[in-house]
Amino acid sequence: MALWTAFTIGLLGSLHCVGMCGPIALSLPYQGSKRYYAVGNVLLYNLGRVLSYGLLGSAIGLFGRGFFLAGFQSYISIGLGITLLLIAVFSIDVEQHILRIPLMNRLNQWVKQQLGRLLRQRGPGKLFLIGMLNGLLPCGLVYMAIVGALATNHMIEGALYMMLFGLGTIPLMLGTAMAGQFIKLHWRVRLRRLLPAFLVAFALLFILRGLNFEVPVDFRFWQDLQNVPMCN
Repeated sequence: MALWTAFTIGLLGSLHCVGMCGPIALSLPYQGSKRYYAVGNVLLYNLGRVLSYGLLGSAIGLFGRGFFLAGFQSYISIGLGITLLLIAVFSIDVEQHILRIPLMNRLNQWVKQQLGRLLRQRGPGKLFLIGMLNGLLPCGLVYMAIVGALATNHMIEGALYMMLFGLGTIPLMLGTAMAGQFIKLHWRVRLRRLLPAFLVAFALLFILRGLNFEVPVDFRFWQDLQNVPMCN
């Protein structure tokens, strides 16, 4: 999966992030600091998110590598593409379905409890930890990026994919935190209407990638085809 898609998902989908994570960003304990200190603190929070995404990406990429070695990568890519199409067509709320899984629901509750405790404390280290925990909250946009990381079939590339996704969300998240207000509701509604289009685009990308997965790219292969012996 091309790495540019990760940054694009983060950048174009960051309005969704503002709607989901904006309350956390605006409640960070940096109020009253000088402007450059506040910017640094917000960056610490966001870098915590990026690191959390990177750790997820490394695990997901390693998982995808297992499928690659087993010869299932093309089937996984096509299956993920079809799944994304179904989510887009039927407007499936992925986050709610994920939270119905007992283990994920317990993880979500634990993360929220820890966030509540850390938000009452101060210090740069706390902001970084808040960001890391925030990266574990259920988010449809993050799940889309995880699908891309799975398709990388490599631990390092999976980590890089997810980190680029996180970096793509930072500009708007930083602007929201510094402005001290949410992006207006009608903009968030418009973005949600665009999300199915994003899903369809990436679904087609995964399906095409899966269909072409076994096509050789070595130029010598095409030279050898020209010398195939023919029966008269």
